[in-house]
Amino acid sequence: MPLLPEEPQIHESAQGPRATPASGRTAPTPRPVPGPRPAAPSRPGRPGPLRPAPPVQRTPRDAAAAKPGPSGPAVPAASAATPQIQLIPASVEGALDSAEEAVDLLLESGRAPGDVLVITTGRPHPWAEHEMSFGEASYWAQHDAGDDVFYADVSVASRAASRPVVVVAVNGGPATAAATALPLAHARAGALLIVCGDPQQINSVLGAGV
Repeated sequence: MPLLPEEPQIHESAQGPRATPASGRTAPTPRPVPGPRPAAPSRPGRPGPLRPAPPVQRTPRDAAAAKPGPSGPAVPAASAATPQIQLIPASVEGALDSAEEAVDLLLESGRAPGDVLVITTGRPHPWAEHEMSFGEASYWAQHDAGDDVFYADVSVASRAASRPVVVVAVNGGPATAAATALPLAHARAGALLIVCGDPQQINSVLGAGV
């Protein structure tokens, strides 16, 4: 009888790893980690300054509606009455644009439109010119409603009520306009006063009159 070659024997110790655990159950599959949530939609662009109809309310981002209140201790009345002053260097021609950019940043950071008053020393803001064309009663009615950014020329700003934030655009006007507007704005600002204009002129007025 011819001799057949011996078949190799596979020993238990030479086998590879088991496909399943000893218990016969399949190993659990790890759960996937959820990815980041999609970003919130960006704030739509604001309309142009001239509007054929009464102004559309300007609203901050949806997330700002759930802005939490202050969690620290109450601020004493004396401290709350002194606003923080922020100076934004700008030319006479660019002061109004700088003020508009400041307003946009305030709204995007969560400030309500009704928290902001804008005062101009030179030519009135286009919004104010447009609304004044309907008469003073209509113009001041929007101020009294207090639900939108309000723009006032220095000649009428003394009638405006205090708001948490006041933005001043030193955009020209008589030599005394800035000297009148800045102390007035400081008195009207509850928490923050932003001044856009020539730093030397602003510092000389604020240093002497505030």
